[in-house]
Parts: sequence; C-alpha cells; structure tokens
Amino acid sequence: MTQIICLANSWKRGDRCIAGIDIINDSWIRPVSNLPDGRIPKEMRLIGGLEPALLDILEIPLAKTGPDFGFERENLSVLPGKWRRVGQVPPTYLLKYCSNEKYILHSDRRYVTIDFMQSLPPSERCTLQLVKVVKFSVKSIGQRFENVQKWEGSILTENGQRLTATITDPVFIRRLELGYQPTRHYLVTVSLSMPWRPVDWEGDDPCWKLIAAVVELPEPSRSNLDLEIVQDEPDIPW
Repeated sequence: MTQIICLANSWKRGDRCIAGIDIINDSWIRPVSNLPDGRIPKEMRLIGGLEPALLDILEIPLAKTGPDFGFERENLSVLPGKWRRVGQVPPTYLLKYCSNEKYILHSDRRYVTIDFMQSLPPSERCTLQLVKVVKFSVKSIGQRFENVQKWEGSILTENGQRLTATITDPVFIRRLELGYQPTRHYLVTVSLSMPWRPVDWEGDDPCWKLIAAVVELPEPSRSNLDLEIVQDEPDIPW
C-alpha cells in the first residue's frame, strides 16, 4: 500500500484523474487504471461512497510501475484492493512541495508537445507541479458536459510565472458556479493533459496544461512547515 497526499481529483473524460505526493519520498504519483487513458472510474476511487478530497492522505494499492503513455513519469498502476482515507494535512503543510522551477511544466506556453517531452530523459518528464499563486482570475468559457460550466483561470505565481489554463477541479468549479471569486492566495496543482489536437492545429501533438486542483491558503499565509499530520483512528475489527 502507498500513502499519498491527495493534490488532484480532477475531471478526466467523464471520470477522474487522481494525483498526489508520496508521504515517504515526496515524489509525485498519479494512480492509473487499465483503461486506455488511465482515468480512475468511480467504483475504484470512492471511499465509503465519498470522493477523495484534496489534502486527504490516501492509502492506495499501487504497483511499482505503470504505463507512462510515452511522457508521464509519475504513473503507477492501481492494484486490486480498497482505497482508504487515513488522515489529512493542513494547507500550509504543502508549502514545502511548491516548485521553484523557472517555468510551470517546462515552458511559458499553455501546452507542451509530446515530441518535446520525449526529448527529455524520463526522470525529467514532469507532468505535475504545485505552485503558490498570489493572483487568480477566472472566467466562464462555455459548458463541458452534463450542463457543467467550463472555466478558465489565469494565475500569477509567487515566482512571477503566469499561466492561463482550463480549470478541471470539480469542487472549485462548483464554488465558481455558486458565485465564488478568488481573492486570496492559493496552492494550485498544474497537470498535463493527454495529447489533444484542436481542429486547426499544426505541428506536434500538444498536451495542455490544466489547473487540476485549487487549495485555498489561510490568511495571512504562514510558512510554518512543522505542522502535524492529522491521522484518522485505525479501523477496529469487531
């Protein structure tokens, strides 16, 4: 069993993409199913009938390897067995995982091409990144499916990086639909999509950057990283 801090439970072709950071070695992990694009169906991911939530510590049966689809280094295959929620962390605990890279996922564009990713050594093919956002604006850009609005976010990070990308965090999207407007500092998980070519696209297959998860930081944002992880009580067999 592998324990990860859940840092994404985002839309992926009608199902979800789950991702997080391994609490043992601080590496990103994306659990993937045996479906063609690795998305995680409801019957696999629900815990007691509930969706995994951001900041949850999830215990998931995972293999040591998984399909990388040619560019995703973080993927590990889900093995048979139940998922469990074993604890939770506060938002400020995540500050130590924020990226200090020059770019958000390799470039200053909204996408990265498959050819570019495959030109990198496998160890450098980063497709998940956590950034601290100090300015965040949003706008509705149509509908996704089942009458769910599609939203786009523009972010400015603490390090001066900028990105405009589609938001795929279902919980945050629901808050936006109810009238929420971002006014605080946030931790944002940015993820690369599977390759998708717009109708008029020319050139190599692009993987689009997505705002996959949004975690609100308390105000004022603290930098204390020595906060305790809250562990759930163990299951007691009767």
